[in-house]
Amino acid sequence: MNTESANEIVWVESTGSTNSLLLEMVAAGDAGERLFGVATHTQTAGRGQRGNSWESEPGKNLTMSLLIRRPGVDAGAQFSISEVVSLAVVDALRRIVPSGGISVKWPNDIYAGDMKICGILIECALSGREILHAVAGIGVNVNQRVFRSDAPNPVSVVNLSGVENSVEALGRDIAARVAAMLPLLATSAGRDIIHERYIGELWRKEGYYPYLETATGRRIMARITQVAPTGHITLDTDDGSRKVYAFKEVAALLEN
Repeated sequence: MNTESANEIVWVESTGSTNSLLLEMVAAGDAGERLFGVATHTQTAGRGQRGNSWESEPGKNLTMSLLIRRPGVDAGAQFSISEVVSLAVVDALRRIVPSGGISVKWPNDIYAGDMKICGILIECALSGREILHAVAGIGVNVNQRVFRSDAPNPVSVVNLSGVENSVEALGRDIAARVAAMLPLLATSAGRDIIHERYIGELWRKEGYYPYLETATGRRIMARITQVAPTGHITLDTDDGSRKVYAFKEVAALLEN
């Protein structure tokens, strides 16, 4: 499969996982030179963060993976790729749901108010400290009106706006926004710009909320003090303690 455009998205009718399919295409030499995407109308084995599956009614939602070759950051700064993709999705969704309360739930879920509208899964291939490529799997709830899985808080664009949108157009928009921000990753100043924007878009960025420490099962009331460029989050608890967590070490709870 040859690609003619650096931002081309190839659609397939059905696949297990767009991330897996894209990685197979990379191995076979069938992917573009800079940013290339594969999307499907039906994903049968989509993966989310923490090993969760992703519910998607066939033809209703955006299930897409983008390939970012040699993004210009080393392994220690790979969280900046996640920030770029998160911000691209936020900006694209705000265009079609301007009053939806769109924000980024650390590290890279996209929320509308207290409901999840998008999940993102980033997988990087490394050679030493160099990132050879990153694959960003993006699942956006677009035109699905009813969710039947046990996911606690899904919502879609059509739930929020009452209007169905083109899944293909949304995919093109997100890919274009990712491509436009990628040059910022090449410099520390550019990465600082991305990081500051990411901090400004955080869900529950002010105030105390419940969290669960996954290793201990301890529930805490805490506020976000900082998210480091590495992706580590610093929480201050209501009893005056402070702790730094990596991804999967702490989870925000929905109840107040």
